Formats: sequence, structure tokens, C-alpha cells
Amino acid sequence: MDRLILFRHGKADPDSDSGDDFDRRLAPRGREESAEMGAHLAHLGFAPELALISSSARTRDTWAAMQDAFPGAEARFEDHLYHADSGAIRAAAEAALGAHKTVIVVGHNPGLQELTIRLLQEAGAPTGLIGKAQRNFPTAAAAVFLIDDNGRPHYDGLFFPGRHH
Repeated sequence: MDRLILFRHGKADPDSDSGDDFDRRLAPRGREESAEMGAHLAHLGFAPELALISSSARTRDTWAAMQDAFPGAEARFEDHLYHADSGAIRAAAEAALGAHKTVIVVGHNPGLQELTIRLLQEAGAPTGLIGKAQRNFPTAAAAVFLIDDNGRPHYDGLFFPGRHH
């Protein structure tokens, strides 16, 4: 089985110097939570071979904060992942999983949250867990799925900063 990790960028500053959303950087809390979540995922044995990262400043900062936890990962910064919808994220992940056993996608809501909910539903996860993901998928949250040879997801973990499920 392959593994897919969906990771929402860390807490970002509300504005950027340029005024452009794309250029918003991580807040100090965002750097800290991203590094902590990366370390937690690595501690659990999740070791992505490939990181697909939105090219925005805050997702690049998120990867910079967590990349030490995944020293073997190749990083690819993808313009099309900036505010991508759930279908585009899933397509990018599925294409990458063909050549890599574990892939992490570092991106944005609402696409990541919507894909997390869809995969939880397809995996037959408990309704309480699906509801939790529907209510909130905070910054620096991660959802982990095993993907079987038929492309079906299996729930493998839902992790929120400071609390893990």
C-alpha cells in the first residue's frame, strides 16, 4: 500500500508586504506548529519520499519548518496546488503515488479539508471522525491515508496541532 499525507500549511500572517495573498508568510506560531507536526509524523514512522508543495510563501515556509523531519524527501513546488480544489489535489497525489510509496501534499483549505472528508467517507471512517474533519481542519493539521492497489483509501490518522486522533 501507498501512503498519502495531506498537510495544511501553518498559521500565516494576516497580510503580506505586497498585499498579495500568495505572498503571506508563516506567523511564528505557524513555524512552531509545522515543525512540531512534522516531527510528530516522523516519530510515527511516516517518511514521505516526495513532497508536493503549493508554491505560495506560506506553504514554502511550512515545508522549510518541517523538512528536517523528512530528510529523504524530494520537494516539488507546484503552482497548480495554490488554492487547488480537492479534485486537483487528488489527481496530483495519485499521479505521484505511482512512482513514490509515500507522498505528502502541503497545501490550502478548502481543498485539503474537502479531500480529507471525501477520503474519510470512502474509507468508511466513523461518522464522529468525519464530523470532526468537517467542523475543523486547522492550520498545521495532517490527515494520513493508506491507498490500496485499487486506489481505495484507508484511514491511517488525523492529527491536529497539540492533539492527535
